[in-house]
Amino acid sequence: MADLEEFADEWGPEKVLQVYDPHTRMQGILVIDNTALGPGKGGIRMMSTVNVEEVFRLARTMTWKCALAELPFGGAKSGIIVNLQKISKEEKMNLIKAFASALKPLSPSQYIAAPDINTGEEEMAAYALANGSLKSCTGKPPDMCVRPGEECGIPHEYGSTGYGVFHATKVAAEHIGITLKEAPIAIEGFGNVGSSLAMYLNKFGGKVVAVSDSGGCVYNPDGINYEKLKKIKEETGSVINYRPSQVLRHEEIFELQVDVIVPASIPDVINEKNVDKIKAKLIVEAANIPATYEIEGRVHEKGVQIVPDIIANAGGVISSYAEYIGENPQRMFEMIEEKIIRNVRLVMKKAQDEKISPRDAALKIAQKRVREAVEKRNRRNM
Repeated sequence: MADLEEFADEWGPEKVLQVYDPHTRMQGILVIDNTALGPGKGGIRMMSTVNVEEVFRLARTMTWKCALAELPFGGAKSGIIVNLQKISKEEKMNLIKAFASALKPLSPSQYIAAPDINTGEEEMAAYALANGSLKSCTGKPPDMCVRPGEECGIPHEYGSTGYGVFHATKVAAEHIGITLKEAPIAIEGFGNVGSSLAMYLNKFGGKVVAVSDSGGCVYNPDGINYEKLKKIKEETGSVINYRPSQVLRHEEIFELQVDVIVPASIPDVINEKNVDKIKAKLIVEAANIPATYEIEGRVHEKGVQIVPDIIANAGGVISSYAEYIGENPQRMFEMIEEKIIRNVRLVMKKAQDEKISPRDAALKIAQKRVREAVEKRNRRNM
């Protein structure tokens, strides 16, 4: 286990658990960072590389994200260490079930799960059933209801996170004087979030000129057709087979002459190797922790505006809250649009007024809200 002293502070984490099931050989991690505002909320990530430090960083991101979105949730995150290429789908689902059973003492009372990398509505259905409570996770299938016709699942496959990123991009572009319908845009990652963002940008009339996935990057300065790209990805498994395009290495997407870059995949994709090569005017963080705080600072010093993950991709957790309180998908999308637009404007204005980065502005707002909740809880317990 990572040394807690490396990342523990006044905010948390409250609990760090590692669980193991000898039957399925499930190795799981749960970090509950802070529950001042409510039970910890965060998705289950299934990757061979997931570790305690990464799960903590993601849990802390959720603490600030929920506070900024003004939701009655705290921050948490979990992970299952597994190489999915070496197991069957049945074995994957058994790992989810074992994880859900192991977390029963804490879920849903202190932890509410959700989809993340390599988990979706099927995994959430399995988690809820194995846990024994439909309140133990969100992102469940739409026919999985507490009562028929009410409080049903709202899967993240509806594209809630990408919808929020789309509105964050619109607001931020307007704030810095970019005409979004004319601006060349690059999307790093074409999974659930990146593909849904591309769809919304396409409907809006935006110009996506580069898209990448684990196979590489395709670049066409005249624009990439979303429907055609989606079909190519589904049929061949990678965006690199899209034509006409210039095929580049995955990491070259950060070096392109574009106005907007949207990292939408895994952590730390903006790093020492490419931070000085970025030419974009705006970065919108659809992924969680795509860069460290220090790297973001260097980008900001170059005059590049960054919409941090804790507001840009909050559509997913807002969707989770809508499901948690029994709202329908239409109301869910309305809530995302309202909250994302309001919060991005609030953060960008505070950053401008105080001459600080949007990350620092967002953290100031979130930390104030969490501190007030802690003080209120302490008064109740006196």
